[in-house]
Amino acid sequence: MDTNPVLKPKLATPALILSSVTITACVVYLVGAAAANGPDNLFLLLTAAMALLAAAVAGAVWLVRARRRRSWMAGANEKWDHFNDVKRSSGTTAELTVVSVDALEPTGSWITIKWNRFDHVQRAWIEALPEPIWPGSVLLISPDPAQVRPGAPWPATYYIRASDSLAWAPGSEA
Repeated sequence: MDTNPVLKPKLATPALILSSVTITACVVYLVGAAAANGPDNLFLLLTAAMALLAAAVAGAVWLVRARRRRSWMAGANEKWDHFNDVKRSSGTTAELTVVSVDALEPTGSWITIKWNRFDHVQRAWIEALPEPIWPGSVLLISPDPAQVRPGAPWPATYYIRASDSLAWAPGSEA
C-alpha cells in the first residue's frame, strides 16, 4: 500500500522522545559507573555496551526520520512552486482541498471537496488522473462555467475533467 504523500512525516513521537531520554540517562549512568569501577565488573561493562548500542539505534531512528522529513519538505516546496507557477500562467483557476476520497473506480473517483475561496464543501466526481488523489491534497483546477455560475445555486455534484486539473500540492495544514 502506498503512503499518503500529503501527510508530513513525523519527526518526534512521544514514544521516541521518552525512549531517547531513558536511553540517554542509562548511558550516562552506566558508562560513568563502568568507568568508575574499571574492568572488574563484567556485567556492568556488558550493560553499558548494550546501552550504547541502544543509543546508536535511537540515534539512527532520529537521523532517518530527519532525513525523511527534510526530503518531504523539499518535495512539498517543489510541488507548491509548480502549483504557483501554473496558477500564475493559467487563466481563471480555483483551489480545492480534497476532504475525502469516497470511492475509487477505474475511470475516476468520488471525492468530497472544499472550495477554498468560498469554504463550500460538496461531493465531486473527478476523472482518473496520472497520479493518485489523496485526502488533504490541494487541487488547482480550471472551473467549468457551465457548472458554477455567480448567482446560481451550487450543483449537487461537481464534475472535474482530467484536463481541468492543472496541479496539486500538499495541504497547508499538513
